[in-house]
Amino acid sequence: MKLSIVILNYNVRYFLELCLKSVQTAISDIDAEIIVVDNNSEDDSCEMVKQLFPEVNLIENKTNFGFSKGNNVGVSQAKGDYICILNPDTVVAEDIFFKLLKFSEEKEKLGVVGCKLINGSGVFLLESKRNIPYVKAAFKKIFGNSNDYYANHLQENEVGPVDVLVGAFMFLKRDVYNIIEGFDEDYFMYGEDIDLSYRVLKAGYDNYYYGRSSVIHFKGESTLKDKFYARRFYGAMQIFYKKHFKKNVLFDMLVWLGIRLVYVFRKMPTNQQKKVSHYIFISNIINEKLEAVLSKKVILKQKLDTIEKHTEVIFNANSCSYKEIIEMIEGNKDKDVTFKILPKNSNFVLGSDDAISRGEVIILK
Repeated sequence: MKLSIVILNYNVRYFLELCLKSVQTAISDIDAEIIVVDNNSEDDSCEMVKQLFPEVNLIENKTNFGFSKGNNVGVSQAKGDYICILNPDTVVAEDIFFKLLKFSEEKEKLGVVGCKLINGSGVFLLESKRNIPYVKAAFKKIFGNSNDYYANHLQENEVGPVDVLVGAFMFLKRDVYNIIEGFDEDYFMYGEDIDLSYRVLKAGYDNYYYGRSSVIHFKGESTLKDKFYARRFYGAMQIFYKKHFKKNVLFDMLVWLGIRLVYVFRKMPTNQQKKVSHYIFISNIINEKLEAVLSKKVILKQKLDTIEKHTEVIFNANSCSYKEIIEMIEGNKDKDVTFKILPKNSNFVLGSDDAISRGEVIILK
């Protein structure tokens, strides 16, 4: 088998359904498998997978193992030569795995490959490519200067070597994953992707950022930033530094300071009412349920040309490819518009308008 996609899920049933439908389309002509590991979700994620995706290998954990152990459980059952660690709140284009397989097979010492991640508004996510977070970089980032933290030697659409990729999308050979013994289970959430990337480098492999393919990551859905976020994140960084570098009192102080600064100045998820004046449905047929739920006339279009402010664009994945949807969202960012997706053969639309608010799911009854 060529490829195994491992998706760790926790309480994001609707985002998982959209993710699986995009992945299914992307692997339709590849010898591949999908493995969903559920970390004891309280919603109906597992029932949905069993009903709609019976061919998916579903692993139901009876407790929440966290990110590292959950993914390790999934990879332990993988059969593919390559694996892709993928967040459930992502949407992939139809050609992404073809591109990454071709790119990867041309490299001799392939480590981890990451791609360009954008949020639900089309904005590039800087964590797609990062440097090793040495003390100086961590110190500067805490105080608002992230130049040394992110891999700014590459532009967002370029391809080249980087140190650290993000756990929302990590593509690598299964043999390499096993050689470094996967994710370190000392990390429950956050920091494990930095740790794995660094250990891959130390083992003599090369990590790459592939900016020619974009993936939507509805950031915040699978890891909602609650009041414990800062403690978890900087606690994970403390584990990383103690593991890989000599004990440093300055860094311990930075971790302590970082937890408190981020806790004080953090942006919490909001339920602020957004202003939508117009709805555009990118489709070849109108959806009457959509108009009924929105209680407003929906303009039917087959492509995006001019867009007025305060417009919400809803893409029908039954008539648009996921690649087209990703390109249209990315191409119309920063226009004071919002986006949602109606997945293939589904009765809901969903989207996320920024990086900190919880995404919105609208059920079409």
